[in-house]
Amino acid sequence: MLLCAGFSLALPVGQAMFKWAAVHHGRQSGTLVAKLAGNWPLMTALAWYGLTAIFWFYILTRVPLSKAYPFALAGTGLIPVVAWLLFKEPLGWRMAAGYVLMLAGLAVIQSQSA
Repeated sequence: MLLCAGFSLALPVGQAMFKWAAVHHGRQSGTLVAKLAGNWPLMTALAWYGLTAIFWFYILTRVPLSKAYPFALAGTGLIPVVAWLLFKEPLGWRMAAGYVLMLAGLAVIQSQSA
């Protein structure tokens, strides 16, 4: 479970990195190819994506997919919180309530017998 929890925290970090790359992209000038090639936050985000994919593969060699995948959903639910904290994107009560429901679902799934 610790590996899965680590993966769920790696997801919002990666998505924040992609958002950072998108913001950086908007500030660049030149052709699309030049902007992509010079976008070092994008290269960092892609490297993080690759590392987390390898981490996910490692997790799946040790944990059944049906047990591991709900943690990916939990990580996905953290992305709006990270967006709110880092990029000042709106975060309403409905999103918070939905995330609480997702965590409740994770608890139900993880409490079932194997």
